[in-house]
Amino acid sequence: MHSGTLCKSNMAAACTTRALRKVGGSILESPASFLVGNVSARGSRRTYGTGGYRSNLLSSLRTGGYRSRVLGCTVVLLGGGLGLYQTVKYRFQQHHLAEEETKVSGGRGLALTLYQYKTCPFCSKVRAFLDYHGLPYEIVEVNPVMRKEIKWSVYRKVPILMVDSDVQLNDSSVIISSLKTYLFSKDKNVSDILRCYPEMKSVNDRGKEVTEYSNKYWVMLGEAEATALYPEKEMQKEEMKWRQWVDDWLVHLISPNVYRTTGEALASFDYIVREGKFSTYEGFFAKYVGAAAMFLIAKRLKSRYALQDDVRQDLYKAVNDWVAAIGKKRKFMGGDSPNLADLAVFGVLRVMDGLQAFDDMMENTKVKHWYRRMERASLNHEGRDA
Repeated sequence: MHSGTLCKSNMAAACTTRALRKVGGSILESPASFLVGNVSARGSRRTYGTGGYRSNLLSSLRTGGYRSRVLGCTVVLLGGGLGLYQTVKYRFQQHHLAEEETKVSGGRGLALTLYQYKTCPFCSKVRAFLDYHGLPYEIVEVNPVMRKEIKWSVYRKVPILMVDSDVQLNDSSVIISSLKTYLFSKDKNVSDILRCYPEMKSVNDRGKEVTEYSNKYWVMLGEAEATALYPEKEMQKEEMKWRQWVDDWLVHLISPNVYRTTGEALASFDYIVREGKFSTYEGFFAKYVGAAAMFLIAKRLKSRYALQDDVRQDLYKAVNDWVAAIGKKRKFMGGDSPNLADLAVFGVLRVMDGLQAFDDMMENTKVKHWYRRMERASLNHEGRDA
């Protein structure tokens, strides 16, 4: 279950606090928030969102000894550092888009608030959907250690989308399917739609209780509405297949590629520290300790998912498989405009933007033209009237 990879336990939070005491009282005063990359960990803003990166490496730490837990604490503290770079990179673009929102109406008047880690690929998927459809929304950046911004929620993962302050949507795929159903249907409200995605609890192979949702890749429409949205046979089935592929496979290729080698891990953190304007002390700690921890954990993920020695090859193959599925006659998998599979793939891939893995992917695969079309479609809110 994909959202489980983002879970930070009470043990991790406690460990992080202990680690922070060792590296300086000044850091302890605001645990982890200076590395999360949020504009305000306590506030919110109305925007159209842009990409970021949040490694989902913590799933590899559900088992293991003291060493693994210490590494896990470091990841909780530093894994969000990439978001700081992305936040600085897009600050002025976001400011422009936030001003534009007053001119845009959409979603039949929905008031949307997204609780997120900016650097989480699943949160990026939701933002890609909202941006493409031109839906204004508030962002509340969640502190990945304390998570006090969602202390009111029994569901303790992100993304969470609140609709009109009283309907809570959990899980990125459920959020997207529910909103697409709402936008395309004529007589359904969000509460009614949510009943189509019942929650199921189970215990995974590591003995941990997990929550999953039935039907989460389905857009729930009547026959006439479904025919209008999916005019060609097999379009809906293809969309669902590739949305699931994103959650089950593509997202697991991100972390091993970003931290493929020690040099690449150090270069990535050096880039983040330089662009994020860390203090000298914070920057040194983030660069060397964070890069080392991420590198080691990425190796464990490589083994877990049976990736090749050169994990780039798995990324290249996955991306080229996606492009091949679109084919030469279509601009997007959705045809002349993106469908939900296009938005999911784009949302996950863009979290690497600014890193060597992203540059290598653009240089060594056939994804570039599709990706640039998706960027324009998202930035211009081309699905606003879809």
